[in-house]
Amino acid sequence: MDEAVPTKLLVDADALPGAARDILFRAAQRVRIKTIFVANKPLRMPDSEFISFELTGQGFDVADARIVELVRAGDIVVTADIPLAAEVVARGALAVDPRGQLYSDENVKERLFIRDFMDTLRKSGATTGGPAPYGIKESRAFASQIDRLLARI
Repeated sequence: MDEAVPTKLLVDADALPGAARDILFRAAQRVRIKTIFVANKPLRMPDSEFISFELTGQGFDVADARIVELVRAGDIVVTADIPLAAEVVARGALAVDPRGQLYSDENVKERLFIRDFMDTLRKSGATTGGPAPYGIKESRAFASQIDRLLARI
């Protein structure tokens, strides 16, 4: 993939942990990068020329569809939604989850497979659990990954 300079940050904000949101607020100000938070529910945003918020309609994947409309090659998308990550990576954007995991062509396919497999298990009645709680370790990993990605600017 051609590593273009990021032109903007797009954030799938529906289920974004508050600590990750705060990291992005600070990063947007520090690096002066256009940052768009997209969600289907209202969220408080700081007053900043670099940070904006788009409220989408309610519905399954409506915010994700808006992010796909906005994304361009070289942008950075923050999302925990694996199908959305796969779509933006296919379009030449960078995708990172709130735990600091950078998605790539290779690992996003693997994560989609695992996600679908776990969904099948859940539908068959198996208890699969969920992700570990979001804590300091995850927050630090995310901040570190965002700093690395924004250092390209």
